[in-house]
Amino acid sequence: MFLLLFAILQFESWAQSLPDTLNIEKSSVLDRAFDLGDQVIDFISGENWAFIPIVVYSPETSLGLGVRAIRVFQFKDQEDTSLRPSSLPITLLYTLNRQAIFTSEVNLWANENKDFFNARIELSDFPFRFYGIGQQPVLDEGEFYSTRYAYLHVLFQRRVTNGLYLGGRYEFRVDDIYEKMEGGLLDSGNIPGSNGQRLSGLGMVLSHDTRDQIFQPTKGWFSTLTLMGFPAWLGSNFTFSQYTFDIRKYNLVGKQKVLALQSWWNFTSGDAPFQHISLIGGSERMRGFFEGRFRDRHAMVQQAELRLPIYRNLGMVFFGHAGQVFPDLDSLRFSNMRYGTGLGFRYRLNKEGLNVRLDLAFGDQRAFYFGLNEAF
Repeated sequence: MFLLLFAILQFESWAQSLPDTLNIEKSSVLDRAFDLGDQVIDFISGENWAFIPIVVYSPETSLGLGVRAIRVFQFKDQEDTSLRPSSLPITLLYTLNRQAIFTSEVNLWANENKDFFNARIELSDFPFRFYGIGQQPVLDEGEFYSTRYAYLHVLFQRRVTNGLYLGGRYEFRVDDIYEKMEGGLLDSGNIPGSNGQRLSGLGMVLSHDTRDQIFQPTKGWFSTLTLMGFPAWLGSNFTFSQYTFDIRKYNLVGKQKVLALQSWWNFTSGDAPFQHISLIGGSERMRGFFEGRFRDRHAMVQQAELRLPIYRNLGMVFFGHAGQVFPDLDSLRFSNMRYGTGLGFRYRLNKEGLNVRLDLAFGDQRAFYFGLNEAF
């Protein structure tokens, strides 16, 4: 983490002079280009809903095309300006890796920000790659498998004191693995979950949330402790528990730059399927590493990101991260850490702070990520 902080401080020192170096003066051509972008966004956005064509890219999906409908609103009390914005995104996506994904999620803030409700449903046909379990991938290139799955979670929290929220969470997932590589690791039947899974779990979620904004916080904390159990009596055919610590801090650096920090830890006990043990990589944690290439019972990720504006709705970020997976605490060592870094651009879509992001990351591979919203 000290190396990450040192790198970010170097980024910050260089970024102090970046706006002056760029010295973008308002010109008729530049302003017309940004005005056109704003007009396009206004055109696809109705009074209540915005319909956004989606072009995404990541190593896990390849190129994906689809559409997202999103509504950002205040729940019930329209005149309470202190009420945090609620959101309802709906996404339909198809990728060149033959992955079909439908997701819908609702985030509701109500009762003077004392109550928070979140629910998500996901339906997917998802060809993917499995590399094995452990700190070193068993298979260098991975083996392909295909799964159809349905996922649901429901969360309700109530504020118990300033910034502190407590609530319960229910989670359900069912997988049908309908295609496996003949003679591969999953085909052997020795990997838990290789013949599919049905998970049903209950848990408790404790959050400390003092962010000044939801989509683009500039200061405050957002820390979450999640304790989940998946017992047989609730319908799960795998019995295990999972504990997640997600600690985020947002700091205003100077007048407009934001330094975002995250410390994420995930622990698994019991008989967990390979789809639900701890893993690193992907577009949110450890960009530049293929999601699931490294997976084991436990995992940790440390991330830092410097966010700064460039011009009007356009911004830029620099990020660095370090993490590892491990089977037990005795195997947690600095020598096993994996490191990555990168940079990206942001374009803000609305006043609430939703944005389009384009990231170039360097980890165990060079990877591009194109999508919506911040990584953390």
